[in-house]
This record gives sequence, C-alpha cells and structure tokens, in this order.
Amino acid sequence: MSHSFDEISQQLKRRHRKSARLKWASMGALGLAGLFLVLFFADMLSKGLPAFQQAYINTEVRYTEEASRDGRQAFDEDLIPLISRTVVRVIPLQLRNNPEMIGTSEQRWMLATSEVDQYLKGHRNRLSDEEKTEIDERVAAGQVDLRFNKTFFGSGDSKIAENAGILSAVVGTIMTMIVTLLISFPIGVMTAIYLEEFAPDNRFTQIIEININNLAAIPSILFGLLGLAIFINFFGVPRSSPLAGGMTLALMTLPVIIIATRTALRSVPDSIRHAAFGVGCSRWQVVRDHVLPLAMPGIMTGSIIGLAQAMGETAPLIIVGMVAFIPDVGASFTQAATVMPAQIFTWSGEPEQAFVEKTAGGILVLLSVLISLNAFAVVLRKKFERRW
Repeated sequence: MSHSFDEISQQLKRRHRKSARLKWASMGALGLAGLFLVLFFADMLSKGLPAFQQAYINTEVRYTEEASRDGRQAFDEDLIPLISRTVVRVIPLQLRNNPEMIGTSEQRWMLATSEVDQYLKGHRNRLSDEEKTEIDERVAAGQVDLRFNKTFFGSGDSKIAENAGILSAVVGTIMTMIVTLLISFPIGVMTAIYLEEFAPDNRFTQIIEININNLAAIPSILFGLLGLAIFINFFGVPRSSPLAGGMTLALMTLPVIIIATRTALRSVPDSIRHAAFGVGCSRWQVVRDHVLPLAMPGIMTGSIIGLAQAMGETAPLIIVGMVAFIPDVGASFTQAATVMPAQIFTWSGEPEQAFVEKTAGGILVLLSVLISLNAFAVVLRKKFERRW
C-alpha cells in the first residue's frame, strides 16, 4: 500500500513532535532533580554552617580556695548561668592538678552555653530577658563573640550540646573503614580474579555469579542482621566495636568490589593475554604480571566507591550496636565506638535546638568526605585509564 507525500510528511511531523516532547520532558526531569539537589544543599548549608561557630564569653577567672571545691566560685554570679557546665566542672580538677594557681586570676575566653550560642545566632532559645540584656551589654563591650568551634572537631559526643563534637565518630569511622578495607579488598579482588580468569564456566560458577549480583542489590540492614548473628552472637566479636562494624560493612562491600574488579579485568583486551601466553607465561603469570596491573585503576576506582558507600551506611551499624554514647576517642579496634552516620542519627533525635545545627554540620562533614572520595576515584580513573 503506497502513501502519498503529504501522509509521509504528517507522520514525520508527528514523530518529530513526540521526540521533542520526550526531549523536553527529560530536560524538565533533569532540571527538577537539579533543583531538588540545590535546595537540599542550600538547606544543609544554612543549617549546618552555624555549627562551625560557637559562642564564647571573655571573663575573669579567679582561682581561689573556694573555686577548688566549687567551680562556680571562679566566676561572677551573673555569668554562671551563661557559661557552659563543662567549663565550671573543669576548674576544681585544674586547681587540684596545679595547686600553684590558687590565689591567681586571669582573663579567658570561656565556652558559653548552647542557649547563649543560639541567641547570638538568632535561633530559638530559652534565655530570660535579664540574661538577654546581660549578653547584649557584653556583646557591645566585646566580651561575647562567635568564634570558630574547635570543640565540634576536637571533642567526642556529649549530652551538653555546646560540648558535643564529632572527633570520636571520625576516629571510629576511620578504624571501621580500615577493617572493612583489609577484609573486603583482598577477598573481593581474589574472588573476582578466580571467577574471571580461572573458574570454568559451569553450573556452580553461574550460581555463584547470580548470588554475587543479588547480594549487591539487597537492603543493607540485612547485612547488619547477618553480622549480628555471625560475628557477634556466634564468634563473640565485641559489640559496638570497629571490628564488628568493619566486618559487617566488609560483607556489604564485597559484592561491589567483586563486580567492579570483574568489569576491570574484562576491559583488558584478550590480545594482552595471548601475547603473554605466546612468550611462555603461565596463566598465573599472565594475570599477575600483565592483566592485573592494567586492570588496577578500574579496581581501585570501584573499591573507593564501594568504601564510600559503606562509609555512609547507618542501618547495618545500628544493628551491631554502633550507636553507643562515646565521649572519648577509642584506643583499639575492640572497644566500643561510633561512626559519623550513627552520630548524626543520634543527634537528630536530641530535643535541644543546638543539636539541629550539629546534625546539619555533621552531614556537611560527611558529605564533604564522600564527595572527596568519589572525586578522587574519578580523577584516579581519568589519570590511569587506558583505551584500547
């Protein structure tokens, strides 16, 4: 059946209109996703950046006999409700360790309470009118100021909002990632090498490949249940420790590293293998000396992305107990610890207003680390990637 020129032209126009609608719909979806991403980062920045500043009060500290028994005696009475309890508690201990300081005084910048901090930042607070007036007068006199929050980066968790920091969570995250890397990377790479270069193509290896692909897609909380059942309940690994958390995350990271390594091995042309066989190399020598070095950039990229994904996980670590209150930095892989996602989760449940900005600040720190790791993986791939 023949079609006239006008009918063909109408069909082409309809196709072009459909193609244009699809193009604009796709661009609209991309723009909407970008808008949500911008709004997310803007919200996090507006809430999180204030966490990097903290209110301090410049006042005279009098080291007296009374202050060695009650730290409040070192300050003016009207300042006691405005100065953090952590500062007041430290004064007697400081005088016991340094008795020669008794009878002296000095001018120091002291950590203010979270309520003072929130008032200076224009947030909701519970200060009385008299306390606000006192703060305003001291701000005008240059005795109250917002300074870089060293406590946020230099201390562990605390129930006192102004004294809470992420140091113990950062150290716990590093220790957990070390365990994850030491377990998942060698096992994942060796498994991928065997499946890709040595294993015969039979029913058994096909079942293994299917299960590896399935493991990469299951919810992460199931790995937490597996870690709880095997590592903690069966093998007796200390609960809440970086060792337990790292082993659990290693289970979750293994499929990602195996799949990335197999993809990198497949990207090496067979001509490299044939040339190595042609000069008398054994299969292991071909893999070790020729295939593996050429595939290593892809392997490293996939491994870094897998570790970055594991670093942002919370659900499996909650199951193995890494949401403990950790005020001090852990000294070993078997002591109780927490990680940054779990610390952020804990802060998000606190009722005080000051913990809202600390939650957002922790998210910003975690996002910065994750974006840096992914950027490093991209740079690594671009620098060492070979096109055949």
